[in-house]
Amino acid sequence: MRPILMKGHERPLTFLKYNRDGDLLFSCAKDHNPTVWFADNGERLGTYRGHNGAVWCCDVSRDSGRLITGSADQTAKLWNVQTGQQLFTFNFDSPARSVDFSVGDKLAVITTDPFMELPSAIHVKRIANDPTEQTGDSVVLIKGPQGRINRAIWGPLNRTIISAGEDAVIRIWDSETGKLIKESDKESGHKKTVTSLAKSADGSHFLTGSLDKSARLWDTRTLTLIKTYVTERPVNAVAMSPLLDHVVLGGGQDASAVTTTDHRAGKFEAKFYDKILQEEIGGVKGHFGPINALAFNPDGKSFSSGGEDGYVRLHHFDPDYFNIKI
Repeated sequence: MRPILMKGHERPLTFLKYNRDGDLLFSCAKDHNPTVWFADNGERLGTYRGHNGAVWCCDVSRDSGRLITGSADQTAKLWNVQTGQQLFTFNFDSPARSVDFSVGDKLAVITTDPFMELPSAIHVKRIANDPTEQTGDSVVLIKGPQGRINRAIWGPLNRTIISAGEDAVIRIWDSETGKLIKESDKESGHKKTVTSLAKSADGSHFLTGSLDKSARLWDTRTLTLIKTYVTERPVNAVAMSPLLDHVVLGGGQDASAVTTTDHRAGKFEAKFYDKILQEEIGGVKGHFGPINALAFNPDGKSFSSGGEDGYVRLHHFDPDYFNIKI
């Protein structure tokens, strides 16, 4: 499994996202320019220019027509994927941390950071089919809990929104009324900031990664804890294979402690765990800094990682990884 090294960002990576067909990979970084690559050979196709701050998150519509990005410049932007043209800008009073299209792409959930006296918030925006009819109005506005919300995603049938962040509590909200339905309890929940959240391919369960050096698998509807994966470093990124019962965790120390360590000692590898048995089954080394982003191709035959070192590494699995003839 020889990785393809993709150099296009000047600053640390923050997020990676494949389109539904698995032929495009979108990367976000602190260098203001979300980038799109061919997912097969790592060729860089273009950048989306217009943000004026670190880009924290992105999502792409089901038809690969639209891209939405959330940035520290206090905006979320809609883009035409093919032309790179800006279609619309949602303006906020604080940085936009997380973005996620609903099933059907008619809605988007955007989270904003606490800033000055403002609390964190979850905004639901209607996404118009025709960009000229797009407005910035919120359909639902949920005042968030203490601290930053690092990730918010849609639950089954767009009926709920699942959020997690600095207070380590995972919450499920009603997406129409904005009421809190459930939250994870202190015993089974994370002990420190939740950094990442990834849904399974069928949406029935999701995985959270935390600075408490663990990742946890939850039932989407009941918020029951299913599995816990324990590692020896803070987890910055998580991903789940759509094909096999594997979960991948990426992390490392804090950026401030990085310069003093060798890349082997720094534990900058993506670790594979058996989803059911909760055991570590392998690792992929390579980054010269903590891994900040992970994503699986929807076909399950490749995955990519983005690091504090500014590189995206694209890994195509060898056929023997699957123990099945492809």
